[in-house]
Amino acid sequence: MAVELVRGQNLPLPGTRLRVAVRAAEPVVVAAVLADATGRARGTDRVAHPGAPALPGVAVPAGAAARHEVAVDLEALPPGTERLAVVLVLPGGRFGAAEAPYASVEDAEGGTVAGFALSGLGEETAVVAVELYRRQGVWKVRAVGQGYAGGFGELLADQGLAPAPQVLRAVADAGRAVGGPVAGAAAAGAAGEHGAVGGAAEALATGSPADESPATGAPAAGPDPGRPTEERLYRQVWGMFEDLARAVAAYRSAVDFAESRMERELERVLDDPAARIGTAAAAAREAARTRCAELVERARAVLDRDVLQLAEEADEVEPALPAALARWDSPAWSAFRAPAEAPRALRLGDLTVPEAPGLRIPMLVGLPLERGLWVDSGRGEEGAGDLAPEEADALALAVAVALVVRLTAAHPAGGPALEVVDPAGTAMPALAPLLAAGVLREPPAPGAAGVSETLERLVRRVDLVQMAVRGGAVDALPPGLDPAGLLLLVHDFPHGFDDRSITRLRYLADEGPAAGVHLLMVADREEAAGHGPLLDPLWRSLLRLTPVPEAHLADPWVGHAWTFHPLLPESGSTVLDRAARASAEARRASGR
Repeated sequence: MAVELVRGQNLPLPGTRLRVAVRAAEPVVVAAVLADATGRARGTDRVAHPGAPALPGVAVPAGAAARHEVAVDLEALPPGTERLAVVLVLPGGRFGAAEAPYASVEDAEGGTVAGFALSGLGEETAVVAVELYRRQGVWKVRAVGQGYAGGFGELLADQGLAPAPQVLRAVADAGRAVGGPVAGAAAAGAAGEHGAVGGAAEALATGSPADESPATGAPAAGPDPGRPTEERLYRQVWGMFEDLARAVAAYRSAVDFAESRMERELERVLDDPAARIGTAAAAAREAARTRCAELVERARAVLDRDVLQLAEEADEVEPALPAALARWDSPAWSAFRAPAEAPRALRLGDLTVPEAPGLRIPMLVGLPLERGLWVDSGRGEEGAGDLAPEEADALALAVAVALVVRLTAAHPAGGPALEVVDPAGTAMPALAPLLAAGVLREPPAPGAAGVSETLERLVRRVDLVQMAVRGGAVDALPPGLDPAGLLLLVHDFPHGFDDRSITRLRYLADEGPAAGVHLLMVADREEAAGHGPLLDPLWRSLLRLTPVPEAHLADPWVGHAWTFHPLLPESGSTVLDRAARASAEARRASGR
């Protein structure tokens, strides 16, 4: 059954051979823009338009009409293409003066997968109707509906393309074939001394219809019988993360443009000796500063609007999250029971950006873990610098214990078994609840000998699993080898580690995840500095987390520095003890 999308909503596609059908009250010109994962097109040869209607993997109509079909073969798109935007341009008018266009995506058999009414448009003469994009190997369709009053040229600028007269002329010619020029000064949208990126930034800063946010970029939290709830929520959280990244990127770009334009205007005043002094010069400088402030203010208003929408969505999503993705004060943990199936992902903490410090986006990591985790007990450059070394270590260990409970309890039958390397025994007070509940079955072996014995045994385990997998003899693995995997918590590294133990630890970090052995380290990198570059590959292989808020994580889209906030229960809460007991009881009930 077809799904009616709202602006910002997305949906996985059933295949790679598709048609995008367009219905409009008046003839429109259709184009397609191919872009990379960041949303930037890499040249006008990545634009299918009436003058060049066919590109590898996509074909658009060569003229204007009220009905169109765009043929798409996602597997045939040029290398590096991660996004395909279907664009509508209206000749001789504006979209707000006519009935809203309608775009639908059809599968290879002609069945309608999703539809989207492009409502709410006003002065826009060009609009991105829908976007087909790939995320984590899955192709999806997103309802966009982002319009541009400056026309097709402004839209291309927003896609990262410099002025392209031949493209604009081909679109304009197609529009004239139905009785009028392409409205909105298509060519003017690509002109201007600030170039393509500046044009997009100016459109945002001035509050034009190009401001229309793509909303959440994720499915709504309502019922969706076609997709499991946890999977849908997981996708929605990731969509919120991406949308906040892009909203902040647009705001920063608008601010940069406003400030650079002000600098150019001030330079022009200074370049004219006759205008450097006097009331006219002072007025010109003040006018330049005022225009800059107005642009920044408008851009901030757009960002605030987008942040508010995401905050409202976060308020709706948070109470619905299952335990593995929920905060510790969530009802999912207060009435916790071991799940019947392994979770899709795990929440490690929260993320914020400086422009929206009050909006926290859950930081999720897919399961099973593909790389180890490292809770940095060093005092670092931010908040932990105010802590004494022993305080920083205690806080890092508390974060690690909370992650252990979350990881084991969120899995069926108690999740992976837990082993600990703690040569000096300093972690035992924090580990006592895990030992009492039975999540940790026995205290770690002490001293360097205990470190060596534990790591040697786990290396043998990884080797056995690798040989069994390569030889197709997984059923022949020893009966004592827990099929649910194992989590190794390493505390106080590198104390008690000789060179051989360090080599084994590096081996487990590299080869362990594929064999079901996962690493969680609590360590201060500075304390291991004496080993020099030998440990650099180890630190790079681990995902660094901090016990205090710190801006050290970058997103894969625009490279923002995100501030990581660890998740810890409120003081006095018993949620960790209760979750640990439930996890251990599930393990005992399963006979493991």
